[in-house]
Amino acid sequence: MMICCLQTLLLLGAQLVLSIPNSFFYHDFLNGNGNKEIHFSGVKLHVDSAQPSVFAVTGGNATMPCSFWYEPELSSPRDIRVKWSWLPTAAGGQETDVLVAIGSRSRTFGDFRGRVQLRRDFPGDAALVMTKLLLNDAGRYHCEVVDGLEDKSTSVYLELQGVVFPYQHPRGHYHLSFLGAQQACEEQGSILATFTQLFQSWKEGLNWCNAGWLADGTVQYPITQPRVPCGGHGLAPGVRSYGRRHLHLHRYDVFCFSSSLRGKVYYLKPSHKMNLTEAQQACREDGAEVAKVGQLYAAWKLTGLDSCDAGWLADGSVRYPITRPRRNCGPSEPGVRSFGFPPPQHKHGVYCYKVTWRKNSFSLSLCLNGLECVDGSRVDMAYK
Repeated sequence: MMICCLQTLLLLGAQLVLSIPNSFFYHDFLNGNGNKEIHFSGVKLHVDSAQPSVFAVTGGNATMPCSFWYEPELSSPRDIRVKWSWLPTAAGGQETDVLVAIGSRSRTFGDFRGRVQLRRDFPGDAALVMTKLLLNDAGRYHCEVVDGLEDKSTSVYLELQGVVFPYQHPRGHYHLSFLGAQQACEEQGSILATFTQLFQSWKEGLNWCNAGWLADGTVQYPITQPRVPCGGHGLAPGVRSYGRRHLHLHRYDVFCFSSSLRGKVYYLKPSHKMNLTEAQQACREDGAEVAKVGQLYAAWKLTGLDSCDAGWLADGSVRYPITRPRRNCGPSEPGVRSFGFPPPQHKHGVYCYKVTWRKNSFSLSLCLNGLECVDGSRVDMAYK
């Protein structure tokens, strides 16, 4: 009899709740008790971000906006749960937790420990403040706000500003699998470029006929000047795509992305030309190391590095950056010239990289690309 009456009361209670339109339960699970369940009729939780994307540079800071509010406004604040998660841009990336906060308490995870916190500038402010940004931090950030049984969320994309550059294996074109492409970019102080980054570079004038891997596992290449070897004159300018390719079987070049520098790239003026081993030693004696390809491109694009002298880089290639084209320094367009991968016993100068604490200056050098240089080198990339 008692069981029957209890079932009847529960059924009546459920019907009563369901009969109230536009309502839901809030339940305070945060303090470990079940006696703070409050019923609000017509109250709605809203979550939104002020902007869809945030742009920043590596080594800098970024604030991912997220705020929440109630309609109608509540008379007293509540302990809600805020969770930030991150989905990287690379193909096959898994969504991972960044930060979880309940009231004034919070916990951070993985590589984000010590680099993220909630801003809390005003009631309902759940913005994520990020410091010491890394190249791999780019991607989609998901802000989820939970109050009892109510759950609302929004997303913000973090885009890093920098430079996209094509890269090939020392043995020549089309030798890199997707994993090999990832490794090649990382070895040069960069990461796989995203389609958004490649598309932006194409709009700025990047013109490159060889197909390369992108972070999402597709293979694409940007063309600003249609020509016979690159699909013919009949195709309009644009970013050409081969679509998704087999990550292990297929071989292409790669488009890498490098952002701001934490140091200085410079041409070391030696008393004589050096082979690769001597160049490495010369940089060490100067308190530096041989610059990576990504570092040279970042210095060219972001700090305006300009030198007509060809020099060794860490991967065994020989290149030089030109922001002010002039006679005897290659074509009339700015860009990074490349002599490829000469034998290591050949004699050249060297570009070194030294860590500094001076703030980087950012100047954009926009130009065009694509011609053979009069001195036998080639414009790796340029922007108009």
